[in-house]
Amino acid sequence: MSELRDEVPGKRAPLFYGWYIVAAAFVVMTVSAGLGFYNLGVYLKAFVAERDFAVSVTSAATASFFISSGLTGLVVGAYIEKHDPRWSVLAGAVIASAAMFGVRWVEELWQLYAFHILFGAGYAACALLPCTTLVARWFNEKRSIALSYASTGLSVGGILLTPLSAKLIDIGGIGWAAQWLALIFFIGIVPVSLLVFRPSPASMGLRPDGAAVSRDEKGNALPEAAAEGADFGAAVRSRLFLFMVAAFVFAMMAQVGTIAHLFRLVATRTGSDDTASLAVALMAGSSIAGRLIGGQVLTRLPARPFVLALTLVQGSALVFYAFAQSEAALFAVALLFGTSVGNLLMMQPLIVAEAFGLKAYGRLFSWSQFAMTLGVASGPAMIGFIYEKAGGYQPAFLLMAAASLAAFFCLLAAGSFDVFRKNGWQAPVKKISR
Repeated sequence: MSELRDEVPGKRAPLFYGWYIVAAAFVVMTVSAGLGFYNLGVYLKAFVAERDFAVSVTSAATASFFISSGLTGLVVGAYIEKHDPRWSVLAGAVIASAAMFGVRWVEELWQLYAFHILFGAGYAACALLPCTTLVARWFNEKRSIALSYASTGLSVGGILLTPLSAKLIDIGGIGWAAQWLALIFFIGIVPVSLLVFRPSPASMGLRPDGAAVSRDEKGNALPEAAAEGADFGAAVRSRLFLFMVAAFVFAMMAQVGTIAHLFRLVATRTGSDDTASLAVALMAGSSIAGRLIGGQVLTRLPARPFVLALTLVQGSALVFYAFAQSEAALFAVALLFGTSVGNLLMMQPLIVAEAFGLKAYGRLFSWSQFAMTLGVASGPAMIGFIYEKAGGYQPAFLLMAAASLAAFFCLLAAGSFDVFRKNGWQAPVKKISR
């Protein structure tokens, strides 16, 4: 057996196809997050203003988006473990686009819920889960860098497409704007995923990271070994998985809750919407820079100390938010908070792949995402409830800081991230002392 590269002497090796996968994932996550996750607040405002739905029922309908996406993710995770993720992305884009196009006919409460449930299902099928699964399959050594590039699309979508959506709704109303948003969603995802996405390096006769292809004596490429990793049943019951999931529930509760209230926090303390907009923009810009830097750092630093540090950074930022009053202080905290925003979401798929391998990655990541929706859905509501009861944001943000600290201790309790890998991907067994 020999390790050969299909290269011609004197010629530069072609760009590894995995980087095209990363670029396509970046585009898909830009569109799906910009018109989906980050746009839910824009839709809420429009439904309340134009269709006379109460804030409470519209907020509950928004929560149904997260529940639907979480449940659909469980099905998607099992599907892409055995089938080409491309078809999940295509189906999700069609469902989400159709749901968006149907907004023009939403007049009744059940129709409002139907939109959010269908939109959430389509979003789950075409966004973070299949995209990170593909990137994880195409990269081993450079996985952190690849995921940092691809997941930056989430922030870019919020920066570029969410304001565009708000502008279109201001111009013609949500019914008119929805048909154009549906078209953008479809055109932005379907062609690039159909033409670029491929299920794995092996499907193109390649190896992860562009590594040398193993060949037999006749020069024929040898089949790639099955994906390594822990069995789903053993992994999902392990202390490592359970405490890791709990950590991200607490961390994302604090993070998403803060993002949802950040504009209002800054606006009420400075008396300026323009200052609040700038603070949000600084946070978003810092999240992009932080994620790209984090991807490089993780090629030299183990994931566990890095993510532990992130939870402490986020907790510190939330303590500062509780007390910051001046523009300068609020801007500085926005920059600090943005570094945790940029990296924590990227760390979840990275840790799942590192700790449990790729054998059951889709199902494990989908279950962790499902649990994380509890934090995502409860964070904004919890901050709002405490704000009303306490008459200010300070107690609410101190509680979110405590949630970040809880995430830190959960990660400590989870133990080493390589316990399965060191045990041959088998569940670790405690030795009984005599």
